[in-house]
Amino acid sequence: MIVNGWLQSARKVESPHYNDRPTGVEISLLVIHNISLPPGQFEGCFVEDFFQARLDCSYHPYFREIADLKVSSHLYIRRDGELLQHVSFEKSAWHAGVSSFAGRNKCNDYSIGIELQGTDELPYTTAQYAQLVKVIAQLRQIFPKITAERIVGHCDIAPGRKTDPGASFDWSAVRDAIT
Repeated sequence: MIVNGWLQSARKVESPHYNDRPTGVEISLLVIHNISLPPGQFEGCFVEDFFQARLDCSYHPYFREIADLKVSSHLYIRRDGELLQHVSFEKSAWHAGVSSFAGRNKCNDYSIGIELQGTDELPYTTAQYAQLVKVIAQLRQIFPKITAERIVGHCDIAPGRKTDPGASFDWSAVRDAIT
């Protein structure tokens, strides 16, 4: 169930990195990403801290490289399947950056971003896929313009700039489960 843009089954961890969606714009795209901080490591709450603009940059050298970035996603699915929501679906999360889908720019304006804790190379977990499929079903009930063809990777909306969710993401399993 979604109440005021918040999925009730998700742990709410609000991010300051969002803006209002343009007036009259309907959500019609779902973008799947991956993230791990530090890269390739899955312990700790560094992704949540990063999305909340409170990452301790002294903890790891890589964190100094990303210190000035302002990034968020609507949802984040940890390796164990835990679901967090950082931005209301009524707002634009800052997940897509410079992007375009089907000739339309600024994907943040009309999309929902879901980050999976992971990397392009390592397999995602069964718990993540189960949670992702469940979330997609819920979102598609509320946002019917998100058709199977409009569920894409970051690589699809920012080719040459982004590669996630990567070769390790099982698109066929997800598509089979949602159709």
